[in-house]
Amino acid sequence: MDSTKFENQWNAELYDSKHSFVSELATDLVELLSPKQGECILDLGCGTGHLTYKIASKGAKVMGIDSAPTMIEQARKNYPQLDFDVINAKNLPFTEQFDVVFSNAVLHWIKEAEEVVVGINRALKPGGRFVAEFGGKDNVKAIVTAIYNALQKNNYPVDATLNPWYFPSIGEYGSLLEKHGLQLTFATLFERPTPLEDGQQGMQNWIKMFANSFFSKLPLENQLSILTDIEDYLRPSLYKNGTWFADYRRIRVIAIKL
Repeated sequence: MDSTKFENQWNAELYDSKHSFVSELATDLVELLSPKQGECILDLGCGTGHLTYKIASKGAKVMGIDSAPTMIEQARKNYPQLDFDVINAKNLPFTEQFDVVFSNAVLHWIKEAEEVVVGINRALKPGGRFVAEFGGKDNVKAIVTAIYNALQKNNYPVDATLNPWYFPSIGEYGSLLEKHGLQLTFATLFERPTPLEDGQQGMQNWIKMFANSFFSKLPLENQLSILTDIEDYLRPSLYKNGTWFADYRRIRVIAIKL
């Protein structure tokens, strides 16, 4: 890997080859979803389509959407028999079309959470359910702290606006759902330390894929030393037996449209 270059955040091939844990760890979320034969389900933020396929294999009729054209292109290659489209979650165009809206590892990328919830409510049929998992309060706190420390060490100001994530508490998100007609019936916030693929390069690959916005204003020639500093900060707590870990905290919710 070229450690001095931060590529397009949604590199679909890198996502599939180095970050397969995103869909693999959601197997029990699909079980919680419990898709039924003939149900019409929207997979919001489907990425490269792996979970869309798992849901469809249960007999449901599934549509996968993602705002990244590169992801949808790869999803169509992976599963040409399924329905995928490029749609932004902030502007869902559906009205009472789905029995279920499902989402995994997506909603923490959208700071305009209220716009998303309004669209989810509108897309669901009355009595329909919303099932989701995403980053919760203090998700990747150690990694973010290390990024800020490394930037400061290298004399770059910390710009909080470059942080791309929205990590709510259960109370915050539950209130938002109920404000817009979705009754929270299940919620949990839990620790899930997650091993990263590719051994010693795991943390750099994760940052390249998911945290490159922090470095968008930095000269390429300075990025390698910053990455090294980040690893130095994190190695005592997140590097074990040749494997890097991400300090994930996930929020998982089920809500019903009233």
